[in-house]
Amino acid sequence: MTVGMCGYAAVSDFRGYRIPNIISIIIFAAFVVVYGALSLLGQEHIVFRPLMNHVGAALLVFVVTLALFGLKLFGAGDSKFATVIALWVGLPGLIPFLFYMSLAGGVIAAFSLVLKRKKLFSSPSEGGWIAKAQEGHPSIPYGIALAVGALAAFVFIGYFNFSRWGEAF
Repeated sequence: MTVGMCGYAAVSDFRGYRIPNIISIIIFAAFVVVYGALSLLGQEHIVFRPLMNHVGAALLVFVVTLALFGLKLFGAGDSKFATVIALWVGLPGLIPFLFYMSLAGGVIAAFSLVLKRKKLFSSPSEGGWIAKAQEGHPSIPYGIALAVGALAAFVFIGYFNFSRWGEAF
């Protein structure tokens, strides 16, 4: 579910520079349910780190992204989305998350500059990223980069290693 919500956030941000709050709420709730269920079974250590590790990562990302929001360098939806991803990846997953997020963000920014100069699309969707980039709008849909970073971190920390999940149940 979390991976699907990351994809939905990326598409939503691409289409209209908006990540609905419900996405971050669902991702947060999914973490609480999964971590809670594994804790009740005494198996959370197979998949996750100690809870404070995850909470610490989320708080760190929230403080930094809140400051970026205050400086108008980051959107509020991006801040909330990044925070719940950090909750999932914990401290060990934070470096790959931030690295791949930054890498993807750089690629998107570079493509945005190409769109501004070359106007590659004749009639892009009004209000979407491509139309805005071609008009010279400086913002990029960072939700895409956040989703890429999340998926890379999920791979790095082993969330797609389903044998680990099987051990928990």
